[in-house]
Amino acid sequence: MIFKLANKTFYKRHILEINKYIVFDDFFHIVSHSLKDKFYSNSPHCGIISKDGHIVNFESNYDIILLTDVVENHPNVFGLFDEVANSLNNNGKLVISTFNSKYKLIIRLLEILKLKESSVKYSFIQRKKINNIIRGLGFEEVSYHTRQIFPFHVFGLGTFLNLFLETFLNYFKLGIMTYSVYRIQNFEDTKSKKTVIIPAKNEEGNLEPLINRIPKKEKYEILISCGESSDDTLKVANKIKNEENFFEVKVLEQSKTGKANAVWEAAELATGEILAILDADISVDPETLPKFFEIIDNNHADFVNGTRLIYPMEKGSMRSINHFGNRVFQFIVGKIINRPLSDSLCGTKVFRKELFKKILYWQEISKVRDPFGDFDLLFTAAFTGEKIIEYPIHYRARQYGVTQISRFKDGYKLIKYLIYSYFLFNTSKYYDL
Repeated sequence: MIFKLANKTFYKRHILEINKYIVFDDFFHIVSHSLKDKFYSNSPHCGIISKDGHIVNFESNYDIILLTDVVENHPNVFGLFDEVANSLNNNGKLVISTFNSKYKLIIRLLEILKLKESSVKYSFIQRKKINNIIRGLGFEEVSYHTRQIFPFHVFGLGTFLNLFLETFLNYFKLGIMTYSVYRIQNFEDTKSKKTVIIPAKNEEGNLEPLINRIPKKEKYEILISCGESSDDTLKVANKIKNEENFFEVKVLEQSKTGKANAVWEAAELATGEILAILDADISVDPETLPKFFEIIDNNHADFVNGTRLIYPMEKGSMRSINHFGNRVFQFIVGKIINRPLSDSLCGTKVFRKELFKKILYWQEISKVRDPFGDFDLLFTAAFTGEKIIEYPIHYRARQYGVTQISRFKDGYKLIKYLIYSYFLFNTSKYYDL
């Protein structure tokens, strides 16, 4: 038969999909022998599986290891996962991409009819079986999704057809290629240097009580990022800097405006390995900071998100319309990133500093700006395969000053942000083809 569906577009889209997991990380990509010419030809970051199951060009100490078309035909899957586990750094991730077992009969039929290029005989191991095998080696699944319902270009028409199908059928997991992200569970109690970032604008009356309430059990670097204020916020911040004798306090003045900018400029100066964002309005008890840090130190998560929507809120802490809006955003965000979150806009977040570099990558591909930074942080962590957990906090009423949030202007920006982010999270990167 003359007409045959090639796999060039299929693997091109696949490469674009896995690129998000290897941003700034030391990675190694393991592919089947039949794909050696499609991925990173002669690259030190790529190795093939020989016919006897041996990984060629493989060493150790990687942050990310990726497997493409390997699990389906490897003679010793448990041995493969064991070798990978021993070659990952602490907090390391394994990304397994395999063919969706739902398409087993269709793929076989296309090959029999000579409509698809022949491939190595696949075993199509189901995801549940892979999970059962890999748990015994200390892995936990962080995320799972599928891509490419129509995997062909067809003069560009196939690309838009695929986009349409992925957009409306995403939650049925009908993509031909599956992607599972696993995290190695090394529960080690480590003590990393920590930085607390405090964005402050018109918070003169809150800064001193806030700093005084941070537990003095461990020395933190504290960065007070001051926006242009109508009160003496900057003056009070410098006073704290000069008088504080336990924490290392630094003060910086924002070069631009907005909470997000205050956080990003402080993050660039931070020297801690773990960063915390703590709002200056004392709406979150600063006494909870050590618990947030402990979760990261014990390697139970890569990102800890505070949630205000578990416990009853203190009277006057949040307007009713804001509370409703937060519930709506929380539901939508959870669906977009496919993570079960109860709150997406809580200002208290703790994460490893490595995430900040990935945030810059997310902002580069995202065309709509987040005015607060909360979505950029959460979406970057989810997009690049980080483990996110929530820590419930009691939400308090502000004692000094007024909220800096414009409900309608900022809410409109967030809606635009969510719409564009949906396509980044749930469709193939068609715009790069």
